[in-house]
Amino acid sequence: MQIRPERPEEAEAISALTTHAFATAPHADGTEAQIVEGLRAASALTLSLVADEGGTLLGHVAVSPVQVDGHWGWQGLGPISVLPERQGTGIGAALMHAAVEQLRASGAHGIVLVGDPAFYTRFGFRAAPGIALTGIPPEAILALPFHEAMPEGALRFHVAFGLEY
Repeated sequence: MQIRPERPEEAEAISALTTHAFATAPHADGTEAQIVEGLRAASALTLSLVADEGGTLLGHVAVSPVQVDGHWGWQGLGPISVLPERQGTGIGAALMHAAVEQLRASGAHGIVLVGDPAFYTRFGFRAAPGIALTGIPPEAILALPFHEAMPEGALRFHVAFGLEY
């Protein structure tokens, strides 16, 4: 398996993969593929990596800029998706490691995400009690700072996420 940047001709396959990956996820709202499409259309993808095994896409991770009360330089990770039949086999972990490594090397201040602490803390993410997002429980907001202290304030994702602030 190879982790690499998405190719333009893979946009449709990434949407299908994302839709399939989130179809039965309890926390999904069915907009995950549209979020990735919206970020791509707005040229707002900092990273868009795929897990490719012999030409078959097994997973995808999207990363886009976020703002925390005027603090720029932070990146938002998600959605991250893996084909349901391949979940639990290390594909998501490989995508996470690649994204973290590339963002750290890029000079980003850190990464923020909304997700399950049981999964993301193993990658160095920790609770970010000073970061808030309306409607999201504080324990689900996690951050991985690279070069500075964690910012505090309201978290704002790209408009493609369809969130109201």
